[in-house]
Amino acid sequence: MFTGIDEVDWAALRHAYGSAEDVPGLLRGLASPDPTEREGALDRMYGALHHQGTVYDSTLACVPFLLTLAGSEAVPERGGIVELLVSIGCDEADREDSGREFAGQQGASVGGRGGEGTAGGADGPCGVRRSAGAAIRAGAEAFVRLADDADASVRGAAAGALVRFLDEPDRVLGLLREWITVERDDRVLIALTESLGLFVRRHPAHADRALELLVAQSAPPYGPGLRLAALGQLMSCAPGRAPADPVPLAVRLLRERSARRSTWPAEGGSPGTDTLVGRLWRLWPSDEEGSQLLRSVHTALDDRVADRTALLDGQLTSPEPTDRCNALWMAAGLLREWRGDHTGLVTLVGDQLGAAEGGVRDAAVSVLTDLFDLAAPAADRLAALVASRPDLWVRRWRRGTPALGGPLRALARSGDPRAVPALTEVLAGPVVPGDLGQALGHLGGAATALAPVVRRRLGEIPVDSPGAPALAVPLLSAVLALGDREALPEVMRLVRGTVPAGLRPDDPHVADVVRALGTFGPAAREAVPALRRLLDTEHANAAAGALWEVAADASVVRPVLLRELEEEDHRRRRAAAEVLARMGPAARPAPDALRRGIQSAHPCERVSAARALWRIDADAVPVLPVLRSAWKEHPHTRGTIAECLSEMGPAAAPLSDLLTAELSSRRRHLARPGGHGSHDIPKDERLLRLCREALAGQEAAGSRI
Repeated sequence: MFTGIDEVDWAALRHAYGSAEDVPGLLRGLASPDPTEREGALDRMYGALHHQGTVYDSTLACVPFLLTLAGSEAVPERGGIVELLVSIGCDEADREDSGREFAGQQGASVGGRGGEGTAGGADGPCGVRRSAGAAIRAGAEAFVRLADDADASVRGAAAGALVRFLDEPDRVLGLLREWITVERDDRVLIALTESLGLFVRRHPAHADRALELLVAQSAPPYGPGLRLAALGQLMSCAPGRAPADPVPLAVRLLRERSARRSTWPAEGGSPGTDTLVGRLWRLWPSDEEGSQLLRSVHTALDDRVADRTALLDGQLTSPEPTDRCNALWMAAGLLREWRGDHTGLVTLVGDQLGAAEGGVRDAAVSVLTDLFDLAAPAADRLAALVASRPDLWVRRWRRGTPALGGPLRALARSGDPRAVPALTEVLAGPVVPGDLGQALGHLGGAATALAPVVRRRLGEIPVDSPGAPALAVPLLSAVLALGDREALPEVMRLVRGTVPAGLRPDDPHVADVVRALGTFGPAAREAVPALRRLLDTEHANAAAGALWEVAADASVVRPVLLRELEEEDHRRRRAAAEVLARMGPAARPAPDALRRGIQSAHPCERVSAARALWRIDADAVPVLPVLRSAWKEHPHTRGTIAECLSEMGPAAAPLSDLLTAELSSRRRHLARPGGHGSHDIPKDERLLRLCREALAGQEAAGSRI
């Protein structure tokens, strides 16, 4: 199996963590009789040689050995090796299909390996990836032989590999047709069905015969799992051949499939191994096959949000807990990607908080935590869980700062005042959660009741203790979230510290202290000397901003900001532009560096410079083209731009088409396929609010003319 392995100059090759000289040991580990060693070797192969989808020169050098290992019956659990080869060889065109592969013994959804996890990663050099794909195609006959392998996981993984790498469509379809007639393992049959869908997408000219097979598999006498797989593939690649009303059928097939599975077989590799993947499977058993089947249907439905919501309704009301758990993650994806009234769906998610199975409850909490205000329909359920489970209020880690527990954090983020009593008790305890300020910021006026307790805790910090900064940071963030001007004495106590120089640039909490001082305005004049000492440090922009709020002395602040605008680091230039924007006309004349800034290669810097120019000179001519181009090319800048347009009033009218189009769009502006991104929802909801405000301001101004 390893002939020639020692002739490769592995030390001259590279992987994600440097020299590839450890690769021969990993390859040999894949063939080890010890399941823990095999599992660990495969984990490290993904982590080092295929890190987040990247292909390295050492990855290419591994391909011949991986092909040999995959074809050797002496090697146990070769399904994972075949999946690794598939992931390595995927080109850009079929990356989206890699997540549809057989969820066999080396499960794709755990530990970020295989399937959608690795296929979504960054590309390595294009030439290396093409060479790797070519090397795998050259050895594609190995996948033909695997069709007769005794190991079902190997056969299942080989089905997709056959379609991807054997460049003979007629032969491939003939092999699949024959294979389907003799295969008896349901999981492999599902993999073959998904491979037929992949075949249709890759070979449209040969699609008709493959579609006939899919249509046949979507009807009795085939079992519910296989029919559900065929339904998803038909909906994706030939909607006209799928049933007219697929959602009720999908729900019915899911229920029938679940009813037939009285016990769930171990999936995802070797649950008994002591690797990260093995531990995850023991802690959170799942039905990855069912998840893939339903995910295919959701992917095919795409922007048909009402149909997807109806499908999720059926999933979330299933008697089978793993069906509901899978549905929760799919609901999260829909909510992150699509705008609309999701009250009913969020209510169903909230209903899972009462599930007897802890995994289902925890998944529901996780989903609701990322919804922020949109979690309001589930607030009653969240409040009940918070009230009944004080042990879930704080989450402690083996290392690092404690955090708010999921239910309390979700309730606070939803803006529900019922979070306040629990937060008060948390603050009375021995620890201060690191995300306290983030939670308080969503509670509005209800959080004001917490201000005295925050001040007291801040005043109790022993400033001479090495742990003082760690204690201060979450409390300072809470002061900022509360806008508590009465906390000035406690903050000044931190400024003075225990040394003559007071606040020092290398203090871990200096940035938080400086931000807090700016909120106090002129009342914090005592802090002016400390802020001035920071003007020649890495905290110059923050100190200048706070100094402006406290002393409003442009003669001191403006030169510092002009200097920062000349820095090589675009983030410092952007921060300086943001402070100049706060100064407005007091920063006149507008620095030439700001005019250079609107031509920066960095979109956020361009937008910040444009906003500063508007606030300083109130001249829309140089600003509007910058804002329009950034809006279209870089969606993550839209929130800042919408805020600027709202400030500009009638002068922003030429860009009203952008605001109108955004409000009419159904997809969230930062949406990514699958709805990834935990903080995209509040950013998107804020953008919609700002767009409405900007348009309303323009209309009001127009009516006064």
